[in-house]
Amino acid sequence: MSDMDTASTDKTAERSHKKYEEMVQRLAFAAINEQRRSRRWRIFFIILTFIYLTPVMLLTIDLNDIYIPGKDKKESAKHTALVKMSGIIASGEKAGAENIMAGLQDAFEDNDTAGVILEINSPGGSPVQSAHIYEEIKRLRSKHDDKPLYVVVNDIAASGGYFVAAAADKIYVNKSSLVGSIGVRMDNFGLVDLIEKMGIERRLLTAGENKGMLDPFLPEDEQQKQHLQHMLDQVHQHFIAAVKQGRGDKLQQNPDLFSGLIWTGEEAIKLGLVDDYGSTEQVAREVIKHEDLVDFTPKELLVDRLADRLGASFARVFKTQIEQHLSIH
Repeated sequence: MSDMDTASTDKTAERSHKKYEEMVQRLAFAAINEQRRSRRWRIFFIILTFIYLTPVMLLTIDLNDIYIPGKDKKESAKHTALVKMSGIIASGEKAGAENIMAGLQDAFEDNDTAGVILEINSPGGSPVQSAHIYEEIKRLRSKHDDKPLYVVVNDIAASGGYFVAAAADKIYVNKSSLVGSIGVRMDNFGLVDLIEKMGIERRLLTAGENKGMLDPFLPEDEQQKQHLQHMLDQVHQHFIAAVKQGRGDKLQQNPDLFSGLIWTGEEAIKLGLVDDYGSTEQVAREVIKHEDLVDFTPKELLVDRLADRLGASFARVFKTQIEQHLSIH
């Protein structure tokens, strides 16, 4: 083959190669553009769904539940202020110290409040959060000594729930309410024998000889156990001191009083843990003498309620799609 024929063949191959490259590039760009269009349509439909669902969700939300302190009270009318403490007492929860203290402060500081009822339905929770509420009740009662605070127990006021109740002027219960559990607990478990049977070797590195304390895969250390027990005993004594300070000589001498046992409302009256039978409405009407109840319990903001209705899954999908869209260059 002559040099001319060879050159011609090379040029033909080069042109074919270029055409192939151009075709591949066009296909690649077409695929990218299609992905962009697909993502844009997905985002469009997500936004459209959001726009459609928002007014629907708003219609399902009772705007009367939006928290405005004392919004139900009548003009210049004396009333009984109500704060509800329901659920686990923990930071960030509805029954957490920040939430309950805010409601109590609003209730006491309202000029038309004749008395305050703290309605409790709680199995307990954080001793620290409970102590914060207890101390705030003491402070508010001292600052507003003309406004009594009564606790009404619904189903249960146990552990931290009773810790808080002990700060009240009086505690009212139902015969079947559960009260007490004056104690402290710390949960743990051990899996040492199990991992040994399964042939699992535990490897743990720590800086600090007690940093692995309560590790369920390590044998129980007697010195660490004694330390933790001492700590629990201290917190228990804080609890006992608060109950004694709050209830005073109303408490009966009973060796089981601070043992962690729980009693019915009927038995709790005999022990001096509570004072009498009564419901929220009854205490407002017959004890405080102002049956108009005004709820000062802090409630979720409208935006939070809306977010809960829409659901976390929808929010995650929407966020993911937006992030993918923003990442396209």
